Amino acid sequence: MTDEGSARIGDAVTRLVLTTFRANGVFLAAGDRLVADQELTSARWQVLGAITLAERPLTVAQIARRMGLSRQSVHATVRRLAERGLVTFAANEDHRRSPLVRITDAGAAAYAEAGRKQEDWARGLGAGIPVADLEAAERVIGELCRRLEDGGPGVDGIDPSREEA
Repeated sequence: MTDEGSARIGDAVTRLVLTTFRANGVFLAAGDRLVADQELTSARWQVLGAITLAERPLTVAQIARRMGLSRQSVHATVRRLAERGLVTFAANEDHRRSPLVRITDAGAAAYAEAGRKQEDWARGLGAGIPVADLEAAERVIGELCRRLEDGGPGVDGIDPSREEA
């Protein structure tokens, strides 16, 4: 590959990363607004989703790894969900100090309601954009994430379970 071709790739990836950073903030704010009437936030909604999609109780550390977040931030979110009765804790026979987090019926109902809202919102947001373009964007961002997680060029692998300073 020529230096010019390599530079163009680097520039394109940089623009994509910067746009992704911006999108992350915009999407989180939109998610907060979408579930505000349920007294949820995007973070709480995401944790409910991680538990629901796992189809089994998880520890806080396992939830954090699946979400790519710090254990401390997930612990705080889980604590708030428990205060609202959306999750509960259960004994963990494999690790006494790491209880399992279980979604309650109220938590499952809140997650399902948020999902219904999100489906309508996503259809409206994506209207007019070719599905193939949306699918290509997801593939590219997914591949870049996999490369970073695997320790891509010049980067130590991202380990979401590591403690953040």
